[in-house]
Amino acid sequence: MRAAKVERNTKETKIKVALNLDGGEVKAETGIGFFDHMLTAFGVHGGFGLDVKIEGDLEVDTHHTAEDAGIVLGTAFKQALGEFKGITRYGSFSIPMDESLANVSLDISNRPFLVYHASFEQELCGDWETCVTEEFWRAFAMNAGITLHIDVPYGSNAHHQIEAMFKAVAHALKIAIAPNADNSVLSTKGVL
Repeated sequence: MRAAKVERNTKETKIKVALNLDGGEVKAETGIGFFDHMLTAFGVHGGFGLDVKIEGDLEVDTHHTAEDAGIVLGTAFKQALGEFKGITRYGSFSIPMDESLANVSLDISNRPFLVYHASFEQELCGDWETCVTEEFWRAFAMNAGITLHIDVPYGSNAHHQIEAMFKAVAHALKIAIAPNADNSVLSTKGVL
């Protein structure tokens, strides 16, 4: 079973994530309504079973909650994938959402990197500070061992831009974690 449970407690956040790459119920309780919505969309569109519970220092701002959630979710992905054996490895997907477009390409390579091109006219989506979206994806990519390219070339509604981004990453991951033909590690090196 491709699943993992990860817990991380610091002075800033307490986070529990249960992830099943092959499906299940999706729940998110982060203390930030917009982030709950994004993580729910991520789980549903990726076809993942996902249960996220976070207590964060939201009296400060959303930064620690966003970054630490990325750390824990990325760690869960890496644990669930094991040796990255038997997966397609690469995935790309584009999601249009009204006036916005998000393009994502990724490589589950064990070489973490983030290329992020997105800017927002609004500073907030509900209580979510739009600037922390990049921090979430950076932490996720670094801890999952994924090379992740996110490009939002246009859009005027930050809600649409960010939601398209979360859905596009989910769909690209769903493609990349699909089984390959011979259950091998897809690398000329034989290992990732």
